[in-house]
Amino acid sequence: MAMGAADVVPGVSGGTIAFISGIYQELVDTINKVDFGFFSSWKKNGFKIAWEQINGSFLLALISGIAISILTFSKVITHLLATQPILVWSYFFGLVIASIYFVGKQISNRKISTLLFFAIGTVISYYITIVEPVASPDSYFYLFLSGFIAIIAMILPGISGAFILLLMGSYAVVIGTINQFREGLLQWNTEILGQAVIKLFLFATGAILGLKLFSKVLHWMFDKQRNATLALLCGFMLGSLNKVWPWKKIISTRIDSHGKEVPFLEKSILPQNFEGDNQWIIAVVLMVIGFLTIFILEKSASKFSK
Repeated sequence: MAMGAADVVPGVSGGTIAFISGIYQELVDTINKVDFGFFSSWKKNGFKIAWEQINGSFLLALISGIAISILTFSKVITHLLATQPILVWSYFFGLVIASIYFVGKQISNRKISTLLFFAIGTVISYYITIVEPVASPDSYFYLFLSGFIAIIAMILPGISGAFILLLMGSYAVVIGTINQFREGLLQWNTEILGQAVIKLFLFATGAILGLKLFSKVLHWMFDKQRNATLALLCGFMLGSLNKVWPWKKIISTRIDSHGKEVPFLEKSILPQNFEGDNQWIIAVVLMVIGFLTIFILEKSASKFSK
């Protein structure tokens, strides 16, 4: 559910949440296992064995949580971002800082090449946070392409899939389609529901294809170049700190899927340069709470694994 909430927020990566909760490598390995061989295994060995081979219970729990969160809890997150952005981003900032520290601890060999991968990840991620988004195209092919590219970002810690959608100009279309689907379902309006289902199907098809192809790359990287991969992912998270920095100056705005004016292009500034109440004391407290959240999760996970 936390991954689903993160994935709808431009700037927060569902992959970061997966890393934070300690399920990231299992997620990548599980996605890599899923293919059409499931059906032949089902026919040969029975459903239970085939289900266990693809780690089906893990996938079902994860997908269900993400879907429920996107349709429900994500509204709470977006509301808090609209009303208390400094406090929300402060908590996220603490989460990411702690994630960088604990993931970095897993790097066993800090060679020059490892540091190079860390620097590359940092530069790429930071550059993504400062690129200016484009206008929103509505073509079906572009929606498919958006799903293909965004899902890759969604499973990379530090790179926000929602922000990639914003950069591609598809964010308003996708969020609007999700809202359209929910409204069509609640009102049982088959016309609205049908239009939403077609768009979501194309987006999901692109996402599934991108997820499957990229998971193989990640699986190979973790298997063959674990230290370099962890360094690259740490770099992605470090570069993303520019996006989750709580104090921003709005350079330009856009109209979202609800017709409201929201920030479009922002610049990170120091708290003392923020116009209005910078809430820096509460913000620092929430950063510490965010850090401690990961610290407690990490200690709990270590204790549970013993």
